[in-house]
Amino acid sequence: MTPLAHIIANRIRATGPITLADYMQICLLDSRHGYYATRDPFGQAGDFITAPEIHQMFGEFCGLALAQAWMDQGRPVPFTLAEPGPGRGTLMADMLRAIRLVPDMQDAADVTLIEASPFLLQVQKDRLGTVSHIETLEDIPDKPLFLIANEFIDALPIRQFQRTEDGWRERLVGLSDNGELQMGLGTVVELPRDGKIGDVVEDCAEGVASIEVIARQIVRNGGAAIVIDYGGWNGFGDSFQALRNHIPEDPLANPGLADLTAHVDFALLAAAALRAGACVSRPIHQGDWLLSLGARERAQKLAANGDQGAMAALARLTSASEMGHLFKAIAIWPKGATAVPGFEALETYANDT
Repeated sequence: MTPLAHIIANRIRATGPITLADYMQICLLDSRHGYYATRDPFGQAGDFITAPEIHQMFGEFCGLALAQAWMDQGRPVPFTLAEPGPGRGTLMADMLRAIRLVPDMQDAADVTLIEASPFLLQVQKDRLGTVSHIETLEDIPDKPLFLIANEFIDALPIRQFQRTEDGWRERLVGLSDNGELQMGLGTVVELPRDGKIGDVVEDCAEGVASIEVIARQIVRNGGAAIVIDYGGWNGFGDSFQALRNHIPEDPLANPGLADLTAHVDFALLAAAALRAGACVSRPIHQGDWLLSLGARERAQKLAANGDQGAMAALARLTSASEMGHLFKAIAIWPKGATAVPGFEALETYANDT
């Protein structure tokens, strides 16, 4: 057992089984043994590679899409340029380099990172220098907000519910007879969803709440948000997973030593944005979005200038067999404003997308 596994097991012995949300929160953010609190998990030497770590093109297009939205909304000054869960700061660094091409934009931007990990916060400071750091989305300053969230929602805690003959029951983390962590079922709960016996549904309340906070800010003050993650629409199934040294493993095997994530249900995020009064886009494949903005042409130009990895990076970011279809993107903007480049409005989240 890892040190964190012993802590979790002792808590279960004392107070009973815990939700998956509690388990994820402990495993990722425990101050002494939590995954994000104690290490740099990114890149070849870490446990996974995110799109910004593959090539600068990804961050450039995110930055330029927000820059166009900023210009379309009248170049508000000042504004917040924000990123929750910014990792090493790679994406923000690439975005800032891109928006330098837009007159006056960088001077007007209050760069703000939302980070809960003290370890990663220091990495970001070393990378980006003087930027603002806050702990929660609720702390974002009350002014126009232009935000990018890449692989942020997937790491937020989820709860799972399984359909049984008796109805929906929550899946909980408990202990086996020999004291090992294992999954079990709690009591019957009311859940406003249909399903057949054996079906599993997931609820990321924190993700929905995060989108509501972002969308309300955009409705109130203007701005735009782009949310990129892996997932689907109105999803069913157990997507809770762990990744360690780039290899999937049992999420209960090594608490604190593996990254824990779950697929994002974009239908729930779109519904949250609409409830807040914002416009929200249909989900689009990451690859299709990048290509619509000119990623192929950009890669070809970089390759012609000597960037030997540009075309391979383009394939990894956009190919259907790589990240291109696994990852989806949605955008949020105020009613009456021009859509964020590459996106079109979704009138109702109930549509089959």
